[in-house]
Amino acid sequence: MNKQKKYLQQQIDKRKQENAFRELKDNNHLIDFCSNDYLGFAKETAIHQTNHQLESYGATGSRLISGNHTITEETEGYLANFYRSEAALIFNSGYSANVGLFQCLPQRTDTIIYDEYIHASIRDGIKLCNAKHFAFEHNNLTALEEKLNLATGLVYVVVESIYSMDGDAAPLVEVAKICKKHQAALIVDEAHATSIYGNGLGLVAQSNLENDVFARIITFGKAYGCHGAAVLGSKILRNYLINYSRAFIYTTALPLPSILAIKNAHEFLLKNLNRIDELKELITYFKNSTSNFQLLTSNSTSAIQCIIIPGNTEVKKVAENIQKNGFDVRPILSPTVPKGKERLRICLHSFNSQAQIDELLTIIKKNL
Repeated sequence: MNKQKKYLQQQIDKRKQENAFRELKDNNHLIDFCSNDYLGFAKETAIHQTNHQLESYGATGSRLISGNHTITEETEGYLANFYRSEAALIFNSGYSANVGLFQCLPQRTDTIIYDEYIHASIRDGIKLCNAKHFAFEHNNLTALEEKLNLATGLVYVVVESIYSMDGDAAPLVEVAKICKKHQAALIVDEAHATSIYGNGLGLVAQSNLENDVFARIITFGKAYGCHGAAVLGSKILRNYLINYSRAFIYTTALPLPSILAIKNAHEFLLKNLNRIDELKELITYFKNSTSNFQLLTSNSTSAIQCIIIPGNTEVKKVAENIQKNGFDVRPILSPTVPKGKERLRICLHSFNSQAQIDELLTIIKKNL
């Protein structure tokens, strides 16, 4: 074994020793309590089949070369209107949108201040720019102001509207007020909020903050059941990203069937808003059914619910037992979450039933 392979094996062995080794699993035959398909759109043929006679089914190149099409720009216009934004720019995924935005936006003399629970894709984008950056304690407004007092240059504050690991919401109204006071640009990742809050428009729109947010990142691979993402903001921001975002410039564009699916999903949502109500009813039912769970993270009113079971070994064992009983619930291990905060991450969907929730909770109680 050469030195390079030896190093890789050592790192793999380290993960195994920590019981944090990741493996790919195909559990599609189990009852889904782990996916981000909150409204069941991933299996809707009305979204994913098209009768369009397309000029091309493959993207053929980046959008600055051969991959830009009228359908793509029309969809971006539709998204801007749907989300009450001046402009929208589609990226290939939420990850590439975040990396592409933060890699090019803040400069060396600028400052980024972000919630400590911010998504890994935003952290990776921040690493690629040369700006100073500070984390503040999760959802702590006093800590945010303290960091803002240290900021220099152009200042950007970054939060998620709904956090992916705990499912809790950012205090967006208060954060926006603080940003306005300090002349900081607020950026909100709405990955887990779009299509569910604000009649599908997200938590920013539900809070009437569209004009107070510099940029929103929305994704289509979660509740919309498609693929891709978009950055919402001003036309100036859109033009800037087209010229400076490496994740946009140097990648093959999404193929047209994916672009059409994005628009179809939004149109389908408008005709099926009842699914949001069905999901919210199940969230309330789950919360009421777990009111006595001491290990439940209690701040989430979203589709993401978590039960803390400290220790990788312990939480993996419980998850495996749940899966053996026919339910797909995944453990979230350290280092993805801090040690001692390992958890079962339970995602609720409009297509789940109260009976399934009852059965799932019975199984969990037996294993705690």
